[in-house]
Amino acid sequence: MPICPNCKYEYVNGITKCPDCGEDLVAELPPEVVLNEADWVVVYTTSFDYEAEMLKGNLESAGISVMILSQKDSSFPAPGDLSIIKLLVKKEDADNAVTFLNEFKKNLESEDEEDEA
Repeated sequence: MPICPNCKYEYVNGITKCPDCGEDLVAELPPEVVLNEADWVVVYTTSFDYEAEMLKGNLESAGISVMILSQKDSSFPAPGDLSIIKLLVKKEDADNAVTFLNEFKKNLESEDEEDEA
């Protein structure tokens, strides 16, 4: 049976496009990539989603694979921000990622100093 690689819904034979998302249907799904947690290291932690997403985008633009691990619980409102959001990179990219993040932070600080002057 054809299956949508995006939605994961199965359809009867003869249908070639997913009616929900428009993706071309395939005969079978590709094998899922299994990530070994030992291959990834934390290079940055924050409490803010927007900061994690911004840094992820910057690291990816530098050719570094990044995953976000969010331990944010929005089910229960609480005073303050108690969430922990981690940026993880592959072990072999860790040095480059840390260097990139340090340079990025340094550039932001120098821009702030220029704005104050």
